[in-house]
Amino acid sequence: MAKKQYPTGKLEKFRKLILEKMNVVADEVVTIQDGINTSKNPNGAMSQDSIYSVHMADAGTDSHEREKNYLLMTREENYYRNLTVALERIDTKEFGTCIICGELIAEERMIEVPNTNKCVSCKLKEKLNLV
Repeated sequence: MAKKQYPTGKLEKFRKLILEKMNVVADEVVTIQDGINTSKNPNGAMSQDSIYSVHMADAGTDSHEREKNYLLMTREENYYRNLTVALERIDTKEFGTCIICGELIAEERMIEVPNTNKCVSCKLKEKLNLV
């Protein structure tokens, strides 16, 4: 049985889409990093003095915002790595093929979630622990 795969022309369209998404993600990571590095206190929000220079609730809010930004940055970096893996799957012509059932993943899904490697049916079964 021949392995199912998208034609080369479609794979190149997916490559272009992924590269565009990677550029957006890279810009978002830079923006988040700028938000982490920017603080009300020019000497650094993490210094011991900064905790006592503002109201305790303000310091807590600042700390929460920094933590949230670190989590967002980590999420974006993971997504970027997954997009890189998707590009590798294009190079090996495995892109768009479900790793569980071997069927082609719907083009609409590949456009919305280009880093996926499972079709909707298999992903749902996996979520429900049916696989």
